[in-house]
Amino acid sequence: MVERVEKDETAAWSHAVDMRDAGFDGRFVYAVRTTGVFCRPSCPARRPKAENTAFFATPEEALAAGYRPCRRCQPMAAPAARGHADVIAAACRRLESAEDLPDLTTLAREAGFSPYHFHRLFKAATGLTPRAYGAAVRARALRHHLADSGSITAALYAAGFNSSGRFYENTDAMLGMTPSAFRQGGEAALIRFAIGQSSLGAVLVACSLKGVCAILLGDSPDSLIKDLQDQFPRAELVGGEPGFEAMIAAVLAFAENPLGDLALPLDVRGTAFQERVWQQLRAIPLGKTASYAEIAQAIGMPRAVRAVARACATNRIALAIPCHRVVRSDGDPSGYRWGVERKKELLARERKASDHGTSKADE
Repeated sequence: MVERVEKDETAAWSHAVDMRDAGFDGRFVYAVRTTGVFCRPSCPARRPKAENTAFFATPEEALAAGYRPCRRCQPMAAPAARGHADVIAAACRRLESAEDLPDLTTLAREAGFSPYHFHRLFKAATGLTPRAYGAAVRARALRHHLADSGSITAALYAAGFNSSGRFYENTDAMLGMTPSAFRQGGEAALIRFAIGQSSLGAVLVACSLKGVCAILLGDSPDSLIKDLQDQFPRAELVGGEPGFEAMIAAVLAFAENPLGDLALPLDVRGTAFQERVWQQLRAIPLGKTASYAEIAQAIGMPRAVRAVARACATNRIALAIPCHRVVRSDGDPSGYRWGVERKKELLARERKASDHGTSKADE
């Protein structure tokens, strides 16, 4: 075999190139006919057009066909992605189990890399910097201990904070409210929300002081308000405020005609693992999908397919965190918190918008 592979394998490899999936490094290379260069699937270079792409099972086959290796991703070098994934997974476990969060230099030394190289590998694998990942771990511990501890002071030390000053510097970013308000189920937290109607049904957008904390889809406004109340049982919910129309209008416009990304300030609240998954979801291009297995592979935890599915199911910020772009490995749309039919319709609209954008670019 020199250039051609089976049709179904070609489709999988093409998708891996679209996703820049490092999990496929070492399994094949792709070549660009217009440049004469071949690359790893994870190469950060601009993606070629499908008609200009050729696939090869090995770098040697690409060389034999007259292509030269990319200087940027160095596809002739031995694939290190699998080893890197193991190293990053070990670092994540270290951050999750440490009483005192190790700094970048310590993590890099334990992994056998320079701080710069380790930082780059960690962010590529998880979507977060080591510092942000550690902060998410600590935020999860803080939420747990605030719920169970007899006092805020006991909770802050149990979560790994060494001083109350450092604790209170970080709680607003981690909780979106004061610790006492969090312990009381969001009491005194101000959540503004508005509801609009779209062809997908009712859409509720809610914002804390930090950013959008919920985008909910449903059949009736009443059910969406109840869902929001369940999330913040004692918060002060303020609906229909003047000036909030622009936010709901942006979300409704995206739902009807998705173009580009839904760029909104987000108040994302989840475990460290959930935030890694949600970060990866936001990397899926408009008009594309990824399987749960591909997401698990991308975050360096290939066996965590079910956990990825659960993280998608617990996402409360529809559209902006596009869990609707995750499907089963066989392409089946699978479940969706807001209904499979909505998921199918969103994917169809995004494919149409993406195809329209591609046609415009080729004119």
